Amino acid sequence: MHANRSDQYQDIREAVRALCAEFPDEYHRKIDEQRAYPEAFVDALTKAGWMAALIPAEYGGSGLGLTEASVIMEEINRGGGNSGACHGQMYNMNTILRNGSQAQKDLYLPKLAAGELRIQAMAVTEPTTGTDTTKLKTIAVKKDGRYVVNGQKVWISRVQHSDMMILLARTTPLADVKRKSEGLSCFLVDLHQAIGHGLTVRPIPNMVNHETNELFFDNLEIPEENLIGEEGRGFRYILDGLNAERALIAAECIGDGYWFIDRATRYANERVVFDRPIGKNQGVQFPIADAYIEIEAANLMRFKACQLFDAGQACGAEANMAKYLAAKASWEAANVCMQTHGGFGFACEYDIERKFRETRLYQVAPISTNMIFSYVAEHVLGLPKSY
Repeated sequence: MHANRSDQYQDIREAVRALCAEFPDEYHRKIDEQRAYPEAFVDALTKAGWMAALIPAEYGGSGLGLTEASVIMEEINRGGGNSGACHGQMYNMNTILRNGSQAQKDLYLPKLAAGELRIQAMAVTEPTTGTDTTKLKTIAVKKDGRYVVNGQKVWISRVQHSDMMILLARTTPLADVKRKSEGLSCFLVDLHQAIGHGLTVRPIPNMVNHETNELFFDNLEIPEENLIGEEGRGFRYILDGLNAERALIAAECIGDGYWFIDRATRYANERVVFDRPIGKNQGVQFPIADAYIEIEAANLMRFKACQLFDAGQACGAEANMAKYLAAKASWEAANVCMQTHGGFGFACEYDIERKFRETRLYQVAPISTNMIFSYVAEHVLGLPKSY
């Protein structure tokens, strides 16, 4: 079947599949029922070195590119898991790797590679500004060799299962900068020290078993040495990470899409109604074929975005388009899979309803479909800015 088709990343695929096979549907179903975190699964991925894929060998990592990292994320979702529990480690680490000081790299990257440290969380979004990042209101004021932070963040994932967090805050008032993207800075926050000492975490229950939170900063102190890169250039650093994030999310959606196609195809071949397999009916097989074609097309854009990123070339448009196409394709495949299974698709034991909920998220996050349309319209097609 297409799921086992060989490519140049087959060694990675087979190794990740073997690990994922140790955590079958029953494991992920139980975690979902309990609204728990897949600690054992993430630990296994970390110990096997998959979460250190992007860390250079000199720091103890694998030194792979975003393309290979995306294959890892794809296979996790293709195997029935949810990369949303761990993908932050990939792109958040990249912020340190690309923009951190040598001292920060020497301190954190070896620990991240060894699995001794998790940097799963990135705090950017705020309740009153949403995706209008340049207008965020969380401020960091430098005082006596430290930064004092006050403000609020929302929809910040994996804070409760992370040691460190990347924070974006305004260090220069909006009124004092020439461009609104200036004056924003990135910081590393030690969550063990911060929580309860200026940082309050409030979990947000949601339709997906995805740990996300609202954060409140009340005079949180951050050491000056935890500033990433130059003060005031944080928005640019975050964009680097977001391109990687969108390419990885695209790969996860593609993994979901193949999972749905595999399940739908298998069931359509096995399910017999009116003395014939339902897959013999064009009304069943055509939608499955249509969804598969869309996934294959999105897959091409995913690889294009990753390859540009790895080559150090501009990839904002490609990363956005890959995320849009893959999220759309996975959602269409989810609907096809659900429809193919009929009533059984709603039964938890088939795992379709769980994956159905998980893949729906990507129409909204980490960037909404409409924001991608706006980006392409303005930056690719040269249309007037619409917001």
